[in-house]
Amino acid sequence: MERPSREAVYSVLEARHGAALQKKFSAARVAVCGLGGLGSNVAIALARAGVGTLHLIDFDRVDLSNLNRQQYAVCHLGQPKTEAMKAILAQIAPYCTVITDNVRVTEENLSQLLAEDTIICEAFDRAEAKAMLASGVLEALPKAYLVAGSGMAGLSSANSIHTRRVSRRFYLCGDGVSEADGGLGLVSARVLTCAAHQATMILRLIAGEETP
Repeated sequence: MERPSREAVYSVLEARHGAALQKKFSAARVAVCGLGGLGSNVAIALARAGVGTLHLIDFDRVDLSNLNRQQYAVCHLGQPKTEAMKAILAQIAPYCTVITDNVRVTEENLSQLLAEDTIICEAFDRAEAKAMLASGVLEALPKAYLVAGSGMAGLSSANSIHTRRVSRRFYLCGDGVSEADGGLGLVSARVLTCAAHQATMILRLIAGEETP
């Protein structure tokens, strides 16, 4: 099938979101740090909303163990997650600008890597990496917003997952309790619920709504 025109794509988005809001979405740039269960779902949700630029950051490759909760397929096995997700987004939102960095985020490269991103999604697996990114963004990037995830494992009610404002520029999504190493691991539907909270909060920030 022939690719639809940019005008056709954005006219449909404007019909759903309104022209003023879609203009904000289209002008926005968001970094997604980590492209696993949270990040792959967040990236797709933001692309579907018409966010203009996505900065995807991950150093890992797609593994068979990822397929239970991450937005990859068998055809992506072995590929860098950044490249696999860029290809997926090209099919979903062909006019979204996708910037990729196939690197590990560290204390040393964080400020330079994220210097142009006004909203940053934390979607790491490990608690220490989450803490590093949170402290780094809040200290080194005073104009950036951070939307993070914590607590989504198991099969507790999805209603326990929520979004709360930790500080003026820091939002946290999840139940804040359940961890993958505490018993039942990560289940796709609950991870997706947390990712949806993150994506929604990011879209709210773009729209100018700064409360959960």
